[in-house]
Order: sequence, then C-alpha cells, then structure tokens
Amino acid sequence: MRKLWAVLAVLVTLSLTGCGYNTFQSSDEQIKSSWSEVVNQYQRRADLIPNLVNTVKGFAAQEKDVLLGVTNARAKVGSIQATPELLNNPEAFAKFQAAQGELSGALSRLLVVSENYPQLKSDANFRDLQSQLEGTENRITVARNRYIQSVQAYNVTVRSFPSNLTAMAFGYKTKPNFTVEDEKEIAKPPKVDFGPAPAKPQGEVQGATK
Repeated sequence: MRKLWAVLAVLVTLSLTGCGYNTFQSSDEQIKSSWSEVVNQYQRRADLIPNLVNTVKGFAAQEKDVLLGVTNARAKVGSIQATPELLNNPEAFAKFQAAQGELSGALSRLLVVSENYPQLKSDANFRDLQSQLEGTENRITVARNRYIQSVQAYNVTVRSFPSNLTAMAFGYKTKPNFTVEDEKEIAKPPKVDFGPAPAKPQGEVQGATK
C-alpha cells in the first residue's frame, strides 16, 4: 500500500510539473518580486517631491498652479494601495497606472518651469534633487521593464496549451500589464518651449550696416 501511495505521489508530481503548475508558482513569485521593485522606485520618486517642490517654491513661488499640480498628483498616488492584490485587478491597476502617469506629467511641467529661472537652475540643492530624480526615473524604467517581461511570460503560460487547462482548473488568469502606449509616453523627454523668437524691427535688413 505504501508503495502504491508513493507511485501515485510521483505520478501527481510529474503531472503537475508537465501541466505547468510549478511554472505558475515560480512565475507568480517573479511577478511579485518585480512589482515590489517597481513600487520601491515609485516611492523613491515620491519621497523626493516635497524637497523638490520647496526648493522650486523658494525661487518661483508665483508658479502656484504647477507646484499645486505636483503636490496633488503625489497625494493621489499616495492614496492608492499598491498591494499584490492590485496585480489581479485590471481596474485598480489602471487607476494606479493613471495616477503615476499624472505625477510624471506634473513633474515634467515643473522641470520645464525651472528653465525660466536661471538662479533656480544654478542652485546646488535643485541640481542635486534633479539628478536624483533623473536617476530614479531611469530605475523606474528598468523596474517596469522587468515587471512587463515577467507578466508577459506568465500570461503566455496562462494562454498556452496544455498549461491553459491547469490555469482553468486552478483559476489562474492573465494579469494586467503596463501598456506599450504608456511606455512610449513616459520615455518622451519633457519639451522645453522658450516661446517664439522676438520679431525683428520693421525695415531691418539682415547683414545691413549703418
């Protein structure tokens, strides 16, 4: 009887391995690990914002709308709990993604505004914060890419035969992912517009001498 149970245990183990069960477990752990890194880097960015806003305010207090936009966007991000459960909820994931995108846009507008204040741009504290922010944005991109790859591999397993049978049996479903459009938008550098060039006085001829 013991031998029979041992044989059955081996057969069950082999069947679970062959049908992708173990792959689901390892893939799910990889997704959670990748997500944790994404959240860590987003939090690093959020932690930089108060000092960045205060520094800009010291040189450009009149830019109230831009400063308030960054502060509100950060508050919205902080109101969303980025728990592992969020990874199985497309609607919640979309809200998280939208909030982070709104914050990215607000930060871009803040950096554009700084171009109009030479003293702010030359401030050592601002330069340091800007450098930290740029480094964090790069780490966010790397972390997001790793998460995207992890989710893609998991979703392929969910949809592929015969692992899709295991997915249906155990209730595994595809997980939401960052969209390609969102990746392209975030990858765009902020545009700096100094306005149109001043018009030349009427009647002035280029290259003319008095």
